[in-house]
Amino acid sequence: MGRGHRGRQRRQGRWRLRLSLAGLTSLAALALAACGSVVPPPVALGEAPPAWQTPADLASAQGAAPWRLAQPGDGLDKGAWWRLFNDPGLDALQQQARQASPSLQVAAARLRQAHTLVDIAGAASLPRVDAGLRGTRTGTSGNRPAATAGTQASASVQNDFVLSAAVSYELDLFGRQRQEQQAALAFEQQAQADQLNAQLVLSADLAAFYFTLRSLDAEIAVVEQGLQVQSRAADLLAARHEGGAASGLDRAQQQAQLDATRTQLTLLRKQRGQLEHALATLVGTPASQFTLPVAALPAGVPGLPVALPSEVLQRRPDIAAAERAVAVANAQLGLAKAAWFPSLSLSASGGWEAKSIASLIDAPSLLWALGGSLTQAVFDGGRLRAREEQAGAGQELAAASYRQVVLRALQEVEDGLLALNALASAQAQSQAASASAQRVLDIAQDRYAGGLSTYLDVVTAQQNVLTNQRLSSQLRGQQLQATAYLVKALGGGWQL
Repeated sequence: MGRGHRGRQRRQGRWRLRLSLAGLTSLAALALAACGSVVPPPVALGEAPPAWQTPADLASAQGAAPWRLAQPGDGLDKGAWWRLFNDPGLDALQQQARQASPSLQVAAARLRQAHTLVDIAGAASLPRVDAGLRGTRTGTSGNRPAATAGTQASASVQNDFVLSAAVSYELDLFGRQRQEQQAALAFEQQAQADQLNAQLVLSADLAAFYFTLRSLDAEIAVVEQGLQVQSRAADLLAARHEGGAASGLDRAQQQAQLDATRTQLTLLRKQRGQLEHALATLVGTPASQFTLPVAALPAGVPGLPVALPSEVLQRRPDIAAAERAVAVANAQLGLAKAAWFPSLSLSASGGWEAKSIASLIDAPSLLWALGGSLTQAVFDGGRLRAREEQAGAGQELAAASYRQVVLRALQEVEDGLLALNALASAQAQSQAASASAQRVLDIAQDRYAGGLSTYLDVVTAQQNVLTNQRLSSQLRGQQLQATAYLVKALGGGWQL
C-alpha cells in the first residue's frame, strides 16, 4: 500500500492539466510535463480543433478564463457507489466480486510486476558488487608439450584458492538509466490506473447485468400473468365457438397469441439463465454453481451529479492510464536516442590467491585490478536508427490512443445523459399509457357487471394492462442499467 501511495503521489506531482470548462463537448488537454509530449488544446463550442500545441502554448493561457489548474482524482477511492440503489443483493455480489474476480486478480498481478520493474530500473543506477570464492586442484600431464624446446615437461599437481571481490559501475552520462527509471515509473503508474479502471469496469458491468436480470424477472412475472389471462380468453372463445357465438377464426387467433406468449416466456427464461452465467463469471464462481433467486427491481433510479468535462477527465482511471502510456513511450524514445552515445563503465577488483588455504590471506597473495571501458557503436547496419524510428512511431501511437480515450470518455458521458433523459421521458409516457389501460379495464369490468359487454372485453383490457406493465419494467431496467454505465463514464463514486 505504501508503494502504491507513493506512486500516486509521484503521478499527481508530475501530471498537470489545463482543462476547458466550455461545455460537455469541449476537449481537455493533458500536458505531459516530464517528457515534453504534446496534446490537443481545448476546443470551444463551434470551433474547429486547432493543431497540436506544446505545453508552453498551454502555459500562455494560465490565468485566462476559462482555464484553471486541474486536480487529478483518478487515484481516489471510487467508493461503494452501487449502494445508492439500496439493493442488498447487488451489494453482496459487488463484495464477492471484489474478493474473487479473476479480472481484478490479473490487474493486481500486473501491478506487482510493474513494482518490480521500478526496483530493477532503480538498481541499475547503483554500483554492483560481486564476491567469489574458488578452490581447484589441478593435475597436469607429463607428456604435454614443453614450454621451451629441448626440455621435458613433468607431471604436477597444484592447488589454487582464490578469494575475490569486484565492483562495477556504469556512469549515466547521457541519461539512459534515467530514461529507464522514468519509463518504469510511468509503467507502474499506468498499472495502478489500469487496476482502478478494472475495478470500476467490473462494478459497472456487474450492476448493469444485475439490473437487466431483475428487469427480466419483472417481465417474466408479467408474461406469466398474461398467460393466465390469455388461457382464460382461449377457454372462453372455445366455449363461445361451441355455442355458435364466436367464429373459428377468433378462436384460432387467440390460440396463436397464447402460443406466441409461451414462446416469449421460454426465450425470457433463456436470457435470464445466460445473464446468471455472466454474473457468475464476474464474481469468480463457476456458472453451474451460481444461482440468483427471483427478486424485484429497485424501487427508484437515483439521481447523479452532472460533472463538467474537466472533472470527468480528472476522475477517469482509463484516461490516466492512457496518459501514462504516452509517458512510457516518451521514455522509450529517450532510450532509443541515448543508445547513440557511448557507454562508460568503471570497474575495480581485488582479492587473494594462493596454493594453500593457510597462506591465502598473506600479503604476497594479494591481487587487484582497476579499469574502465568505453563502448561506442560504429556500424550496426541501421539497427539504432530503426529502433529510434520504432520508438517515435510508438510515441505517436500512444498520443493518438490517448486522444481517442479522451474523446470516447466525453462521448460516453453524453450518451449516458441522452439515454437517461430519453428513458425518463419514455417512462413518463409509459406510466400515462398504463393509467389509461387501467381505466379501460375498470370500464370493461363495470360494463360486464352491468351486462353491457362480455367477459372477453375484460380479458382484452387485462392483456393491455399487462402489456404496459411489461414495457414499464423494461424501461425501468434500462434506466438502472444506463445509470450504472453513466457512473462508469463519470469516473466512479463521489460525495453526494
